[in-house]
Amino acid sequence: MGFARTCSVALVGVEGVVVEVQADLEPGVAAFTLVGLPDKSLTESRDRVRAAVVNSGAQWPQKKLTVGLSPASVPKGGSGFDLAVASAVLGAAERVDPKVLADLVMVGELGLDGRVRPVRGVLPAVLAAADAGYRQVVVPESSAAEAALVPGVAVLGVRSLRQLIAVLSGEPVPEEEPDEPGRPDPLLAGLTLPGEGFGSGLAAPRSGGREHVPDLADVVGQRSARTAVEIAAAGGHHLFLQGPPGAGKTMLAERLPAILPPLGRQESLEVTAIHSVAGLLPPGQPLVDRAPYCAPHHSATMQALVGGGRGVARPGAVSLAHRGVLFLDETPEFSGHVLDALRQPLESGHVVIARSAGMVRLPARFMMVLAANPCPCGRFGQRGIACECAPQAIRRYQSRLSGPLLDRVDLRVRVDAVTRAELTALGERGESTKAVAERVRAARERAAHRLADTPWRANGEVPGHELRTRWRPVPGALDEAERGMERGLLTARGLDRVLRVAWTVADLTGHDRPSTADVALALQLRTGVPRGVPLAVEAPA
Repeated sequence: MGFARTCSVALVGVEGVVVEVQADLEPGVAAFTLVGLPDKSLTESRDRVRAAVVNSGAQWPQKKLTVGLSPASVPKGGSGFDLAVASAVLGAAERVDPKVLADLVMVGELGLDGRVRPVRGVLPAVLAAADAGYRQVVVPESSAAEAALVPGVAVLGVRSLRQLIAVLSGEPVPEEEPDEPGRPDPLLAGLTLPGEGFGSGLAAPRSGGREHVPDLADVVGQRSARTAVEIAAAGGHHLFLQGPPGAGKTMLAERLPAILPPLGRQESLEVTAIHSVAGLLPPGQPLVDRAPYCAPHHSATMQALVGGGRGVARPGAVSLAHRGVLFLDETPEFSGHVLDALRQPLESGHVVIARSAGMVRLPARFMMVLAANPCPCGRFGQRGIACECAPQAIRRYQSRLSGPLLDRVDLRVRVDAVTRAELTALGERGESTKAVAERVRAARERAAHRLADTPWRANGEVPGHELRTRWRPVPGALDEAERGMERGLLTARGLDRVLRVAWTVADLTGHDRPSTADVALALQLRTGVPRGVPLAVEAPA
């Protein structure tokens, strides 16, 4: 009888659960049984593992083989268990020392030829292993740089099962063709398995240039919309842009991520883990260090937007935009119940999805940007251009954005059509992304200093009760906003959001507390009613 065990990781949403993979060999008719609540893709690993072991030059044990995945109550799926299952079987057959396997965590898919293929969710899997106290992990070579982002964990990147067997057995490491021609083999470069742990050598991340980032100076005119975009970036506020086609709504939204500050270390790990689970990490860029930008099509389903799917829920667009921007172009074309599903993550910063396989909590702290035409043809309200839509069609079109959803949007701006004079003017470009980003960075630093001892990071996250009691504006600054609430122009939530925006305006202008002018600008950007205040935000000298 032979027994061996090693570990792998099961992903539940974007969180990992360490799973012990046990292999037991007993005399009897040759059979391979896999237990522990596996799904269809994991059940198929029996054939993949058998073929990979044989094609790697090892002998498949002709005995009764049982592989158990513990804890058995956790649903397990995907091909990421292949490497752990194969290693446990080889340990039970004494091809490798079972003692070496006991403290390892392995994540990787096996091809029939024994090649180790990358899988989704390597970063959250290694994070879960580190939290559980494991310090040695084995992953596909192409995922080694991603796994190495977790501090305190020794990472071994392998290209094939043959290489792993050689390292675990202390034998010469065979040479394998790399997935990318010309890339050196990290194992042959000196990465071995000492008795106390892995070496520190890793495959170097693949180089890749960044794509060209559109500049905010490309946007012609749109003074109020540019101010709203800057305020939204400085405070993490939600934004609604309404205007005719071709006015620049999409251009403004696409340039918003570039003026956001770079992600911090913890934020980068959160975003990278989500994109790793979704399989969307760019090649050669294991760490996402810039605010993500997600713009789903208006035909997106509920599952595509908020997450879901069969079995264990997968991240949706709101999670892919975590710590970044979610842009919904042609918002009234989205399904009404899909849009209303955004109300929970807008308030809580996460999505909770219940499925028969369990409940999943996905992070979703994003900035939402909505863009809409004034009517189906886009000409309603334009001077000198007749609208072809019937009044009923206009009301039906505008009513697709529910009141509760719009009440959660801090800034609502009308984007007017660009005039010929603005478009053809020479030498009158607006401020560049670099200049605006510098003001946004300074404002974020002021807010971070004020919120240093709190769980919030930006003004858009601070509850209204805290703003009204702990950080009060200048006396009398809220009088106009409170009168608007009495007349029914603002809800209680709307008043809190006006106060949040006023704090962001104060941070941009260098004020210690929101002044009457700061609140007036916030109120104007919320209601669209002119308040006689400048639309441009001037940074402190």
